[in-house]
Amino acid sequence: MNSLTIDKRLVGPGSDTLIIVEVGQAHDGSLGTAHAFIDAIADVGADAVKFQTHIASGESTPVEPWRVKFSKQDETRYDYWRRMEFSEEQWRGLKEHADERGLLFISSPFCIQAVELLTRIGVPAWKIASGETGNQAMLEKMVATGLPILLSTGMSPLTELDEAVSICKQGGVAHGVFQCSSFYPCPPEKVGLNMLSVFQKRYGCPVGLSDHSGTIFPSLAAVSLGAKLVEVHVTMSRQMFGPDVVASVTIEELADLVKGIRFIDASLAHPVDKDSMAGELEPMRALFTKSVVAVQDLPAGTIIEDCHLVCKKPGSGISPERLSEIIGCRLKKEIHRDELLTNDHIEWK
Repeated sequence: MNSLTIDKRLVGPGSDTLIIVEVGQAHDGSLGTAHAFIDAIADVGADAVKFQTHIASGESTPVEPWRVKFSKQDETRYDYWRRMEFSEEQWRGLKEHADERGLLFISSPFCIQAVELLTRIGVPAWKIASGETGNQAMLEKMVATGLPILLSTGMSPLTELDEAVSICKQGGVAHGVFQCSSFYPCPPEKVGLNMLSVFQKRYGCPVGLSDHSGTIFPSLAAVSLGAKLVEVHVTMSRQMFGPDVVASVTIEELADLVKGIRFIDASLAHPVDKDSMAGELEPMRALFTKSVVAVQDLPAGTIIEDCHLVCKKPGSGISPERLSEIIGCRLKKEIHRDELLTNDHIEWK
């Protein structure tokens, strides 16, 4: 598997998982809320914040239909996109805030004008939204910047994804591929964890999961299966307004997800050798295992029978594994009840 680097952060074999947190439209057009999300995401230790840069006149027409008619203040979908717009100065301020908090700033563009705007403010990588994977003109515009490209696959057949990856390769840009299923929320039967290995084998690049389940479970499973990129939507509260709330995790759940992924990363980075670990745990083994002991006082000369012995803690005497060897042997010296047998007690056959 090849690697890619986003603003000096390695993504690939031997790296930790890059955790990208999607704000999307959760800010509902409020610049202050967008900044609040940056702080909340940084506070839980994620790696990147991701927005969506919408310019209504560049990406849509007034007749675009609603996917779900959720807004009571926007008469049309076009009106909603206009309300989601920030100015270039505002986008620059969001990026500077993310930089100050140590977060990578990424935003998915939905038109050429958005690509140009994001290029000017200096994004370190591109994330292609599921509905834009087949938009070759826009993809080629992003490839021309030389920045790494992260492809989502939520609505794409393999032929479309093959073409997008080919454009990235021909342009010589590093790329990664996300398994994504565009269901909101996504049920477990549609998550598609099996596609991680398919993409890795097919494209030889870092793979990840862009999850819409509204839970932390698929992302944890994906990291265990080798994903080096994880993206989840976030909401401040499940009572917030917006179309993606049902497909998002809360800030508290995001904190658990980050801890879980860091734990899994550390576990996978340190494979265990059972023999070495057993040696390391030998002092504890003596406390928790058992030894062969006498169930009663026995005089020297006794021929040891099965009924004379039992196994009890600690494990500093003869191991229970040798119990069958002891049966039929003669005691060289007396032993008392609950006394651990030693080699000095036994006249071995």
